[in-house]
Amino acid sequence: MPADINEMSTRELLATFSRIMAELKQRGVVRTYNNPVADYCERLASFALGLQLENNSHKGYDAIDRAGMKYQIKGRLIHEPRSLYQLGVIRDLNASEFDFLIAVLLDPTFSVIEAYKIPHRVVAKYSRYNEYQHGNILRLSGRITEDPAIERIGKMLRVELPERNGIPESKID
Repeated sequence: MPADINEMSTRELLATFSRIMAELKQRGVVRTYNNPVADYCERLASFALGLQLENNSHKGYDAIDRAGMKYQIKGRLIHEPRSLYQLGVIRDLNASEFDFLIAVLLDPTFSVIEAYKIPHRVVAKYSRYNEYQHGNILRLSGRITEDPAIERIGKMLRVELPERNGIPESKID
């Protein structure tokens, strides 16, 4: 039976997090030991949309489809309704290294709230360059979510990832 996290020390929590990340990496859910939200969203979107993930260090895009269209994938974990729906920094937007941005919003249980397929030109229209972060910032609220050029794809991403090594992805003991 899992330990009560309220009884664990900070160091025990961090060690548990480290073990969880190692197990998620072994199962193929995440590709790095960085923020698991990004890796999980990449894996989920690639699986649900039939995309081929590029290697971790690939510049400008994360996945490609059979037609050669390139996809940048960003995710955001929304902890409370008042959270900012701001995605991570989009670097070198003017270089046009991707055709579409897949933006995924997750609730605290890692369930998909909503997801969007956004053409590059729409990302350029609604994002703003942030000099401090050396990239563009995009918030998924307001007019962008009503733009007719974007596609809501949340239903497509509400899938269970397949088992890997005989272990169901939805089951963490």
